[in-house]
Amino acid sequence: MSEGLNIESGIIQTLCYFDVFDYPLTIDELRKFHPANLAGVALEESLEKLLKKQFLFCFNGFYSLQNKPELCQVRSKGNERAGKMLQTANRIGKILGQFPFVKFVGISGSLSKDYADENADIDYFIITKSGRLWIARTFLHVLKKFSFLFNKQDWYCMNYFIDENALKIAEENIFTATEVVTLKPVFDQGILNGFYEANNWVLPYFPNYTRPSLWPKVLVNENRIKKMLEMILDNRFGSWLDNLCMDVTSGRWAKKEKKNQLNPQAAPLGLLTGQHFARPNPAHLQKKILDSFLSKLKRMEAMTGLFLTETDDIIITD
Repeated sequence: MSEGLNIESGIIQTLCYFDVFDYPLTIDELRKFHPANLAGVALEESLEKLLKKQFLFCFNGFYSLQNKPELCQVRSKGNERAGKMLQTANRIGKILGQFPFVKFVGISGSLSKDYADENADIDYFIITKSGRLWIARTFLHVLKKFSFLFNKQDWYCMNYFIDENALKIAEENIFTATEVVTLKPVFDQGILNGFYEANNWVLPYFPNYTRPSLWPKVLVNENRIKKMLEMILDNRFGSWLDNLCMDVTSGRWAKKEKKNQLNPQAAPLGLLTGQHFARPNPAHLQKKILDSFLSKLKRMEAMTGLFLTETDDIIITD
């Protein structure tokens, strides 16, 4: 991916992406997300060069493109808040794994990067049994309906579903690659390795990335109700019901998009659906982030004279 980038260019490119979120990075994070293989390479010398030229700034061990020390304070508070929320997310993720046909649950979104602002949701990435994604999703969203009674709906944001026969993420770009490598697995029934193998396209983006183990360990399924429901629905009726759930949900979301409905954060609602997936429409949030990233790359390229932009790696592919 990044044969044209030197160490300094890679540092700036990495900071440009996280600057979209006003999120400064530590030197360890710069190494983890750097687009070039840094085996045996020390970053300190390159960072000093960039600091002297004021292409980036450092406050209390956090590096940023912005000369704003308050960003580091905000990040530190967000990291502390995330530490507490992750314990809740871990418990809920295990509960979600006890629902019929759920084979994997991972924490995604900002919380998977160990950050949570005051309005943070808990986002989950879920993999189901093939041919039963829509039944699983329907069961889980019934649970979410109940969470509204306790004003805890933000703890149950299950916004990305795939099944075991469609493990490869459809869009291959830095946004989705970052989501894959920061995913925090909390429940797995033998899917995790296959998921990482199906998405080894992320490695050119992050050659210094090392695959995580299950966080914190595999949860063995001993839920008799889950097993019973899976047995009851493992037939033609179950296939018919899965298709029905898909048709009903797809139709409802199509109407939301047609009416240009917005979520509580004033972002457009959009869901791409198919037999093996239910995922956010990349034309909304994903495109906005990638456009902002590309804009920052071009601005920093003009400022520094370094080669930074690799458009083919930024655009959305489907």
